[in-house]
Amino acid sequence: MRLSIWPVLALLLLINSCKTTAPAAGKQTADPYLSQVDSVLALMTLDEKIGQMTIFTTDWESTGPTIREGYQNDIRNGSCGALFNSHTVAFTRKLQEIAVKESRLGIPLLFGYDVIHGYKTIFPIPLGESCSWDLAAIEQSAAIAAAESAAAGLHWTFAPMVDISREPRWGRVMEGAGEDPYLGSLIARARVHGFQGDNFNGTDRILACIKHFAGYGAPIAGRDYNTVDMSMRMFRDIYLPPYEAGIAAGARTIMTSFNELDGVPSTGNKWLLNDVLRKENGFTGFVVTDYTSINEMVNHGFAADDKHAGELAANAGVDMDMQGAVFQRYLKESIAAGIVSEKTVDEAVRRILRIKFELGLFKDPFKYCNEAREKAQVFSPAHLEAARDIARKSIVLLKNDNKTLPLTKGKSIALVGPLAADRENLIGAWSGAGEGDKCVSVYDALKERAAKDGFKLTHAKGCAIQGEDTSGFSEAVNIARDADIIVAVVGESKEMSGEASSRAFITLPGVQEQLIKELVATGKPVVVVLMNGRPLTFPWIAEHAAAIVETWWTGSRGGPAIGDVLYGDYNPSAKLTMTFPRDVGQVPIFYSYKNTGRPYDPNTKWNSRYQDIVNSPQYPFGFGLSYTTFTYDSLKVSGKQYSFKDTIVASVKITNTGSVKGEEIVQLYVRDLVGSVTRPVKELKGFEKVMLAPGESKNVIFKLTSKDLAFHTADMTFKAEPGAFWIMAGPDSERLQKREIRLVE
Repeated sequence: MRLSIWPVLALLLLINSCKTTAPAAGKQTADPYLSQVDSVLALMTLDEKIGQMTIFTTDWESTGPTIREGYQNDIRNGSCGALFNSHTVAFTRKLQEIAVKESRLGIPLLFGYDVIHGYKTIFPIPLGESCSWDLAAIEQSAAIAAAESAAAGLHWTFAPMVDISREPRWGRVMEGAGEDPYLGSLIARARVHGFQGDNFNGTDRILACIKHFAGYGAPIAGRDYNTVDMSMRMFRDIYLPPYEAGIAAGARTIMTSFNELDGVPSTGNKWLLNDVLRKENGFTGFVVTDYTSINEMVNHGFAADDKHAGELAANAGVDMDMQGAVFQRYLKESIAAGIVSEKTVDEAVRRILRIKFELGLFKDPFKYCNEAREKAQVFSPAHLEAARDIARKSIVLLKNDNKTLPLTKGKSIALVGPLAADRENLIGAWSGAGEGDKCVSVYDALKERAAKDGFKLTHAKGCAIQGEDTSGFSEAVNIARDADIIVAVVGESKEMSGEASSRAFITLPGVQEQLIKELVATGKPVVVVLMNGRPLTFPWIAEHAAAIVETWWTGSRGGPAIGDVLYGDYNPSAKLTMTFPRDVGQVPIFYSYKNTGRPYDPNTKWNSRYQDIVNSPQYPFGFGLSYTTFTYDSLKVSGKQYSFKDTIVASVKITNTGSVKGEEIVQLYVRDLVGSVTRPVKELKGFEKVMLAPGESKNVIFKLTSKDLAFHTADMTFKAEPGAFWIMAGPDSERLQKREIRLVE
């Protein structure tokens, strides 16, 4: 006989009303929900508990191979506690009504979705956003994404992805913050707080989900889902810190990764999920698997079958099984056999129910179901304007010979390339519910400017993104000859980056580079506008184009944002967060490499070098130009010798020596010259964005402590060691001034 939900909810509401307001996410001192959670847990059968540990996709869309159907009956039977790929108020309300009115206990569902860089209003891909080095803007982007998705009935996003990656062949670099753990940690913190805010008392915040735990960004050969193999020191110094930062910021959920780490798949890795995540980092939320990753432990050769895989996952610390139905099918049997304890299940369910209480879903299951709010939030003018502003902040100027940019108003433009008039691809990979047809293309934006300012704009596609067809070249070259300047918009399609989208060759696809060669041959200056989800290799273009603008995938208002930069209405200030190689043969390539016993010397053979290419990248980490120029006075440090308790103060004076207002990202690096284990040649330890008018100067001050110089030493203790260090500052990771200091005990 089905128990009515309303008496149960009334009881829980009474209990809830006696409690204090929920503390800020990540700042709980005592558990205010424990008695409420246990009151629900006491009513549940084992089948219902296992149901809370199960999440299924709806038939709205799929982000992987669909294993089963019939999710509506699962809701009625209490056989699943969460759904993903279900959004909009109308749809989620319908499903929530089944849960709270037709299931035995009426426990509300949790609705999740991949809100990676926007819900409907799409922002630049996360890799692009990271190039802004603007933590406030990145947090704002996540907050707007949260507000729109919460208004559409969602409670939970599977973001942010905080995986460090030095592997541009890997398609999912577009989803992260690049190669550096210091900057990546700050961005992880900003995005978690943007999604979650200080608490869930309102209706504009959603659960963040740190992913993918752990080491997913280092797949061998750059192939998605591939094995990860690294030293424990590298894991703890480079790959783990952004996860830790996101957890410290209060992230309430964690997603396991597809890869193995030290021979153990992450989804069955008890050391990772119990020792590192919960014991070391104090994580109190729940752990969800990635899509069918429990089942996939069989393919790894770590589990004999799905039942065995489920036992490994549950005992390792997984709380929720995404889409694989392993817990649903086998966990009860494993408990009966004594392989998994019911206590383990109870702890998992407690963590899940607790978060449903935090969100306020027991108090009001339809808290996030308000059609008026949905209509007001989605694609609001304020959100679209923010998307345009953050897109501008994410665009990197890579080259600008002879002040080709900004474009002179009134000069005729030949706009060419397969992406010039494209709208669909602007939203990029992992764009969720984004609507490409509502984007504003570069052609749309420049056409509006041409009508307003009275200059001539011609357009030809020239070629497709992929394929060998060159029949459109002649039209593109003809309009180019009649124009004052050529703007070529080229790059990848959105499907060429993201999950399961690794590329062995990271050149411009198809005949796009050939088209640019034809355009350069006209003798007219060519501005190359890149749209892509990863660093690409284009040495010929880097040498011959007059200007190069890296725009990534800029989102819903990408066209106007690019127009703002091309015409100088916005002075570009972004800097790369991932190194651009000259050739794929250099990969992996990153700025914080270690020296060898035979460091690079281009003039001799017997050192670490290539025979056919220089070691240096095309564009280094931290690189980006402006329409103005900046000079750096001599770097100063406050002393030459410091104790472990002292503060190291470094300062450098920056002057805008150009003719327009501009923003510079001043970067601070350190090098530990001798350690108990070898250390990188440089590590980012600070930065500051400085806006300066022409002729204006500012003294930028950085402060470091011995903690900023710490690493995992020979005995794996995290600490700084005494000795000599270089303190370095400059506009990017290569153009640096240095001063030597000494840390003494």
